[in-house]
Amino acid sequence: MKGVDSSLTVTRTYPTDVKQRQVIVKLDGEPFAVLLFGQSVTRAIEPGSHQLRFDNTWVKKTIEFRIAEGEHVTYNVLNRAGRFTWWMVLALGAGPMYLTIERQQAERQQA
Repeated sequence: MKGVDSSLTVTRTYPTDVKQRQVIVKLDGEPFAVLLFGQSVTRAIEPGSHQLRFDNTWVKKTIEFRIAEGEHVTYNVLNRAGRFTWWMVLALGAGPMYLTIERQQAERQQA
């Protein structure tokens, strides 16, 4: 009998997200998603060790994680403004936006 697939979800749905810029997500060096505010992507992945890379074209962050067979892992990503972001946007037309990434409690999928 085949085991239950493992899956990964990445969401960008925090109400405090600045709603600017896309967040490019790569899983193990391969494209996974390009998220705008309000979007989520879920895909089946192999159990084991993985690397997620997040890039909002200003900041890049890498997360290492493990996923067990039948586990559903969810990461929430938030694009947030820094202290001087909006001043720089007004003066220069662009400014730094930072990434916050949080892992939700893991879930087991039902067979």
